[in-house]
Amino acid sequence: MTPIDRFSGHAGLYAQYRIDYPAELFDFVLSFVTDRQNAWDCATGNGQVAGALAEVFSHVDATDISEAQLAQAVQHPAIHYQLCTAEQTPFADHTFDLVTVAQALHWFDVEAFHREVRRVAKPGAVLAEWGYGLVALGEELDAVLVDFYRNRVGPYWDPQRAYIDNAYATLPFPFADRQQASFTIRRSWTLDRFLNYLRTWSAVRQYMHENEEDPVIHLGETLKPVWGAGEREVQFPVFLRLGRV
Repeated sequence: MTPIDRFSGHAGLYAQYRIDYPAELFDFVLSFVTDRQNAWDCATGNGQVAGALAEVFSHVDATDISEAQLAQAVQHPAIHYQLCTAEQTPFADHTFDLVTVAQALHWFDVEAFHREVRRVAKPGAVLAEWGYGLVALGEELDAVLVDFYRNRVGPYWDPQRAYIDNAYATLPFPFADRQQASFTIRRSWTLDRFLNYLRTWSAVRQYMHENEEDPVIHLGETLKPVWGAGEREVQFPVFLRLGRV
């Protein structure tokens, strides 16, 4: 299976406008982790999760298939970045106390990734996989965004997007002591900030590539009368599953 890279072409935009994750999520994951020597953040992107893990682990290995993304990654003396796939890594057997993958599992050969996790994780180590669904803007604007998501750029999503829509419910997770949790990311954004976030969507990038126009411009014009010039709260629903190797 050839790795899919949908983000190298706009790595700078991704680093600037993608969301980070709430402290409550990390607190929940870490409550299951006894030893905090070595962590692996798989598909690290620009290192958002790796940076958080580096504050509590002695060493963090962070991997991605995108050189462009890694070039934008947050720097920390405890983090070692390297280029490799999720399914085949250079790590020694039984290395990690925690393995994380955020908003990326749906791009993997999941069964092959899980085999690799079993190889490189210590017995009893924790695997945490999470993602986030469609942002909520409030009842005045949600219908407009859903129409954009499903109809305007809907045909440009990869099939794997369906796994996000069903919160990974149909992806295998053969690990012990399974836990599930949900969180909400709340941010106050201007309309311009929100529109630039939308431009990080893989479907929007594909739409722009095929049609040579930016669909976000028209959406912004539709949203502006309600959004106004100030900030508005946006909410991202986060789903997480966790288990022991």
